[in-house]
Amino acid sequence: MTVALREAWRTVVPDRNDRHGPLQPLMLVLTVVTGLVDAFSYLSLGHVFVANMTGNVVFGGFAIAGVGGFSLVATVVALAAFAGGALLGGRVIRRGEAHRAGILYRALVVEVLLVGAAFVVAELSGTPGQDGTRYPLLVLLGLGLGVQNATARSLAVPDLTTTVLTLTITGTAADSRLAGGPGSRAGRRLLSAAAMFLGGLIGALVLHSGRHAAPLLIATVLLAVACITARRLARSRAPWTQAP
Repeated sequence: MTVALREAWRTVVPDRNDRHGPLQPLMLVLTVVTGLVDAFSYLSLGHVFVANMTGNVVFGGFAIAGVGGFSLVATVVALAAFAGGALLGGRVIRRGEAHRAGILYRALVVEVLLVGAAFVVAELSGTPGQDGTRYPLLVLLGLGLGVQNATARSLAVPDLTTTVLTLTITGTAADSRLAGGPGSRAGRRLLSAAAMFLGGLIGALVLHSGRHAAPLLIATVLLAVACITARRLARSRAPWTQAP
């Protein structure tokens, strides 16, 4: 337990000589954003995710089987938007200097604009997903989270992919001492899961209270803070800024 707590602390407050430096807490912030937007999309846009593409593939199967509440069109739109966002993210990553904070900053500029635009659409509609806004919201959010996922993949901070927890949870168990492994980095991995849980919890609570666009507002604010921080970090020339 002491080791796990130390690992969690070093993720939130990294050592100045850490290989990934201040990228770690920023990745946690983006993981909270994932929970927020997926809570919004699943609960407001009709059983579809904008970040969890594994779930969408399964939902597509449900829709084809005729299960109520699932839309094949919505699933395909979300998948296509996410892929488009990943393509856009790849272009952002390869444009300009290969500085890790600089890459994150450029990607976050794009993402905050997309998620912010989704918030405006949701706020103006009053009832997101029920008045012709479903597909525009899926496109805007899918693009934004595709950019985020491509960027997190490029930065390659271990166990902090921001959108996928399956391998994180698997690693926690499979690499544990109990399984005969070298040690699971449980502190960081569980913190990543907790961040997504927190985002989903907050998103569900504010939606349940009737504030339909609030999850996207919170996500936009978090992204803006991360973007400003990344811009400041882009001036650094510390070792962690170099690509792994």
